[in-house]
Amino acid sequence: MKEFGYDKQYDVIVAGGGVSGTVAAIAAGRLGADVLILEEGAYLGGALTGCGVGPMMTFHAGEKQVIRGIMEEIVERLKTDGYSTGHIYDTMQYISYLTPFNSEGLKVVLDEMTAEAGCTVLFHTFIGAAVCGEGKIESLTVCNKDGIHSVSARVYIDGTGDGDVAAFAGAPMTKGRESDGAAQPMTMNMKYLNVDTEAIKEHIRMHIADFSRHQGNEELMDTVSRFSFCGFQDEFREARERGELEIRREDVLCFETDRPREYIVNTTRIIDHDAVNAASLSDAEVTGRRQCRQLDRFLRRHVPGFQNAVLEFTGPRVGVRGSRQLSGKYTLTAEDILERRSFDSVIAHSAYPIDIHNPKGVGTDSRFLSEKGTYYSIPYETLYCEEIKNLLAAGRCISASFEAQAAIRTTPTAGALGHAAGVAAALAAKGDGDVSKVSRNELQKRLKEQGAYLDL
Repeated sequence: MKEFGYDKQYDVIVAGGGVSGTVAAIAAGRLGADVLILEEGAYLGGALTGCGVGPMMTFHAGEKQVIRGIMEEIVERLKTDGYSTGHIYDTMQYISYLTPFNSEGLKVVLDEMTAEAGCTVLFHTFIGAAVCGEGKIESLTVCNKDGIHSVSARVYIDGTGDGDVAAFAGAPMTKGRESDGAAQPMTMNMKYLNVDTEAIKEHIRMHIADFSRHQGNEELMDTVSRFSFCGFQDEFREARERGELEIRREDVLCFETDRPREYIVNTTRIIDHDAVNAASLSDAEVTGRRQCRQLDRFLRRHVPGFQNAVLEFTGPRVGVRGSRQLSGKYTLTAEDILERRSFDSVIAHSAYPIDIHNPKGVGTDSRFLSEKGTYYSIPYETLYCEEIKNLLAAGRCISASFEAQAAIRTTPTAGALGHAAGVAAALAAKGDGDVSKVSRNELQKRLKEQGAYLDL
């Protein structure tokens, strides 16, 4: 166990040990920074290990892999340990490739990689306040089994997803949809064992007209090692009309994990709740479990292959798609994504589409890039604001419009953003901590040395 002390000043403190925060910590640690990760849970990985989220979507633009670096290292280690199939075709072709994985294996891989990078991790630790002075964060107030303490660093990375540290520090923030503040629905995922995959495939083949996502992709059902499917709209609508389901969604969405016949069901939809309000978030957990019970009954009655399946778990906590966003030096927009604007200060690429689950219920608005196999860029200026000089955001809480955030919120992109934040934090910590002063050329050089792909 690495020695820890509250009175020590770290080079970099990472708030939140989700994928973006963990990758940020690894990147900074590899550049020699003394890094402390603060995580409220008992393990790293965030939504992937704590919410039943999967698979990872997506590292690729068509056949081209555009997210690499530390995120790809994680996948390779999972593959080596037998915890992932690696990148495989999406049988629905919503995206080109997706990446199934084992969440328990991921916990261990992230433990190992942070230790190898020399990071200190403090689990079971909540952040309650930020103490600021002269435009910088001086310390964070934390609460855990030791009581209430302060921790300090030269540079801070907000990897909380909800922008907690940025908000506590008084950074300018936005929240939800620009027109009314509404957020995308939360989802409580479910995981099943012993699902009869062949029964599902046979049903889809016999009723292909009812499964638009699979039309034209039927051959992938036989050639790809793991199956994903979406459909059963009529059955879902009729169950809602009968009062058997309260879920304001139009279909069932399922993904086979790295383990054959094990499926993640991503179908509940918890609307009109606030992820940064404790009472509302608590009610969302209860609502999610209630919807899961309804959905379990529906699957067993109406979806072939689930009759003898074993419900392994409902998500240990509800999954949040969006809440607060930093108002940064630059705000990424839907136009930046759809028009594939280039940025000289690019720090990450992505090809995941704008994917907005209706904040008020039924419907999903997906907007894809006009040319298949292309990708968009994200500039460094989305990671920081001018008001708090030693703060970087990582993951889904970066500076982005509601629409743009719906594209950059998924795991591989969040990890790539964390990679950039970690390198930038390490570089800033060698100076006066002002993240705006980081040389873009040096940042990009260091990212490429760590395997990131940044070509325009």
